[in-house]
Amino acid sequence: MDFHKARTKAAKMRHQRFLLFVYAVAVTVALIISICHKSPVEASTPNAEQMADLTPEEFADYQDMAMADDLKLNADNAESNDPTVVFQEPSSEPQNMQSLLNPTNFQINEDIVTVTKGDSFIGILTGMGVEYVKADEIYDALKQVYDARNIKVGQEMLITSTIDSKYNELEYINKIVIEPQPGTRYIVEKQNDDTYQSRIEEDDLSVSVKGIRGVVNGNLSSAMREAGVPNNIIGNFINIFAFSLDFSRDMRAGDKFEVRYEEQLAPDGTLVKTGDILYAALELRNDTLELYRFEDKNGNVDYYDEKGRALKKSLDKKPMEFKRARISSRFGRRFHPILKTYKNHDGVDYAAPTGTKVYASADGVVTMSKWYGGYGNYVKIRHNSEYSTAYGHLKSFAKGIRPGVRVKQGQVIAYVGNTGRSTGPHLHFEVIQNGRKVDPLKIRAATGENLKGNKLAEFKKVVAEIKADANNEKEVATNTQTDQIGQLIDSVANNPDKI
Repeated sequence: MDFHKARTKAAKMRHQRFLLFVYAVAVTVALIISICHKSPVEASTPNAEQMADLTPEEFADYQDMAMADDLKLNADNAESNDPTVVFQEPSSEPQNMQSLLNPTNFQINEDIVTVTKGDSFIGILTGMGVEYVKADEIYDALKQVYDARNIKVGQEMLITSTIDSKYNELEYINKIVIEPQPGTRYIVEKQNDDTYQSRIEEDDLSVSVKGIRGVVNGNLSSAMREAGVPNNIIGNFINIFAFSLDFSRDMRAGDKFEVRYEEQLAPDGTLVKTGDILYAALELRNDTLELYRFEDKNGNVDYYDEKGRALKKSLDKKPMEFKRARISSRFGRRFHPILKTYKNHDGVDYAAPTGTKVYASADGVVTMSKWYGGYGNYVKIRHNSEYSTAYGHLKSFAKGIRPGVRVKQGQVIAYVGNTGRSTGPHLHFEVIQNGRKVDPLKIRAATGENLKGNKLAEFKKVVAEIKADANNEKEVATNTQTDQIGQLIDSVANNPDKI
């Protein structure tokens, strides 16, 4: 019922009640006169069929007469000496009148409306019979918690409305519920003053951990997708390893992955959204990388290996044992001491004694370890798809350093020497970013610090919990497989004819 209809009906009801009051006064006066003159007041009563054909005005007249009869009857009873006669109070609103004033042909409907192409929130409401002004009012109220312009094709809306079943007309919208994602409902509801207010209802979500393992046959993304890993988890997984791994070169068919991540579930078990990756692992041909998520008390989050060493660390700008080594030549254009001409110097030279240990600037894969022209003995390491580092004029290579070998930050890869075009023992250090040599002293790579003290102790607890959960899952899976095999054996034993 819209606002104007409600006012019209209310005015008509007040008018009818006023007429009742006037008639009641008139009848009371007539009754008093009747009692004084001993003359009865009679009124005719229509039968049921006549009652059904009465207009509201005629019905009101009938109610006036009925009330007068009640008053007369009570007056007569008052004069009677019969103790069994009971005096009845006249009803100010007889039952039939009550039914007239409170119609029973209104009913509550609940409809589930599915949004189709071209639908709009206001369009859906006006299509149901809501006046545009009222539909716009409902839209504005809902907008306080949810912008209905965001509804998508296929979205369902639960609309509760009041219908006049006699005329099959919409009276008003009681409530609208929209649940864009499981567990979160946006509600706009009619108030007693005919305005609308909105609110949000959110279910208490439970958090579970899901683990998925798989084998890479093509590329990592495809393998993870085929195993059922959500797209956003795949993206996060790749980002975690992006600083220390070049996926296009380092991954091969047969490599394995494992990921454990959080899921937030509604009370009915429906997946609401995925959460953080707690554990990420890659089993490569020559190495295994395992990383655990850790958040400290200050809210800082990073991924670390089992010993608490940070994955994302800045490139070491002086990757050598002799940390006090002076810079003998900087990056940029200079006069070459051997070629006797101006030439661009593509790295930084650190003067150090022959045999000083040279470290890998960051985690990565050795791509070159050989004599390389004017560089002399030379090592090159690819850290990821963006950064590589190079080390020249080396005396010799550390044991096991050859192309394809994965190295860790701080691992010894060679020793300072004076090979190639060199005027004295030093380390020539280069940083290559996206194929272009840049100043090693000015680069900004990802940062991270290894865990120590209390943080390390807390981190180890997290690692233990993740491992325990993973082992429990494996045990359950093994027991399930064993039960299935046992059931199969029993089935064969009991039904040998089916073999």
